[in-house]
Amino acid sequence: MFIRQLYYLLALNKHRHFGRAAESCHVSQPALSNGIKELERELGITIVKRNRTFQGVTPEGERVILWARRTLESMEALKQEAELVRSVPSGHLSLGVVPTAIHAASLLTAEYRQITSRITLDVQSLSTPEIFHLLDDQNINLALLYASSVLQETYETLPIFTERYVLVGSDQAALPRSLNWGELSDLPLCLLSRGMWNRRVLDELFEKYGVTPNIVVETNALRVLLAEAQSGRAFCIMPLSAIPDPLVNSGLIAHPIEPQHEEQVCLVRRRRSTQTALSDAAWKIASRFDLQPLLDQRAFHEPQSPRTSFAE
Repeated sequence: MFIRQLYYLLALNKHRHFGRAAESCHVSQPALSNGIKELERELGITIVKRNRTFQGVTPEGERVILWARRTLESMEALKQEAELVRSVPSGHLSLGVVPTAIHAASLLTAEYRQITSRITLDVQSLSTPEIFHLLDDQNINLALLYASSVLQETYETLPIFTERYVLVGSDQAALPRSLNWGELSDLPLCLLSRGMWNRRVLDELFEKYGVTPNIVVETNALRVLLAEAQSGRAFCIMPLSAIPDPLVNSGLIAHPIEPQHEEQVCLVRRRRSTQTALSDAAWKIASRFDLQPLLDQRAFHEPQSPRTSFAE
């Protein structure tokens, strides 16, 4: 079986005429007809109803056409992948990332490395103002930032994933499966530091829902948030996508917060008339990489028998 036979079959199914199908494939009509007959012999079934002209496709042939279409789509995807691999130049790519997007950045850079080993990567966890400063000075190539923070038209954005906010705490705490924003006022909270964009988002949500947060710890490090939650001393509010490992068997549980709030995170670069070849290749890879399902794998799980309650 040859790939061209599948092209002949799909062309015939599209044009419903041997001559026009042959013309679209740039072959003679006998060549196209013989190619399809050879395919029928190899498969041992009749695909095309014939007299002197095309009379239609058999039920068995309809199934073969579906299979042929999937096969050629896969072949086209393989060609595009190979072309992308060939097009990625060697070089050094630097990426500035807001702290809550570090896990997502690790998945994206792993995709870069899987496609080609000819690039080296520098990934820095930075605040939003620091990232914009480095982008403007051309000290970093790309950034992962909240879409709501990109206010100037001097930057290009590419949506990458959507954050969903959850309350993370010890699985020994007596809390309901899900909470609303108003119920958070009763809890000791560990949050990211003021001035970080994630904290700005949370402060706006607190104001929107009339929450007076009881903040006991502020930090610029996600690992401190998780450590406080594991200790049972406090709870943290963070994007589900920012949690580096599944929560199962970690001693933690993620509680959905209603109504659910989402924030879009984008790949960002300075807008220029001509981008570098490496920046363009990285942009193209990111546009084809479906990151959201990987980040959404963090499963919620039911708490163990609760021992501690913060809401008296």
